[in-house]
Amino acid sequence: MRILLLADLHANWPALQAIKEPFDACLVLGDLVDYGLDVAPTINWVRQKATHAVRGNHDHGVAQFVRVQGKNGFKYLTGVTRQVTQERISAEDRRFLGSLPVTKRVTFDGVRFLMVHATPRDPLDEYSIADVDFWSRRLANVDAQVICVGHTHHPYILEVGDKLVINPGSVGQPRDGDPRACYAIIENQGVELKRIEYPVENTVTTILESSLPEPAKALLAEVFRTGGLAKPDSGRVKTEPPTSTVPAA
Repeated sequence: MRILLLADLHANWPALQAIKEPFDACLVLGDLVDYGLDVAPTINWVRQKATHAVRGNHDHGVAQFVRVQGKNGFKYLTGVTRQVTQERISAEDRRFLGSLPVTKRVTFDGVRFLMVHATPRDPLDEYSIADVDFWSRRLANVDAQVICVGHTHHPYILEVGDKLVINPGSVGQPRDGDPRACYAIIENQGVELKRIEYPVENTVTTILESSLPEPAKALLAEVFRTGGLAKPDSGRVKTEPPTSTVPAA
């Protein structure tokens, strides 16, 4: 079985369209909305193509009309793009986001999977790192062999005892210094992290032509073009795209 694993689409339709992988099952780990502005086609793709999907914190915030106020960084970008998202989302799409489960257990070829957006301890909001000790504490009572998570926008594959944690990175807004869309393929008891180029300027044009404030347009263009936000008085560190393949179970 060939499983396509996606996370953090963030309404970046050009990035999602670029993924042409064949699959027998598609698992989506949440955050369909905010940051990008192509809300309808992104949600429609998930509704039609995803075998299973779970809710992310951004999906929850849009579905529940949560307002976010921030002056800096991604919190600021969440707040300003959410206003536009709320203008562009249909009532049906909002109900779809709100109906997504926060966790999902599935079995493929005898392998037990747990899907969450963040971590099993806090499915919506906890930020996870690629650290065995961190995950050992969170997987002690988890009855699954493969734990699929997103939220961080940083891809990794981590073996924790007899379990495997997979974060496929972000399709719509990578933040690891590589702007290419990131995802994972699970096949033949192995998993591979993959990157693909997409027409980033199409995404940027949608942002620039929107009603977003000018500072937000500039910041979002930077994120989409470079794969992150530069910190003040520091250079951006580029990272090599991951190509590791390890056993999935």
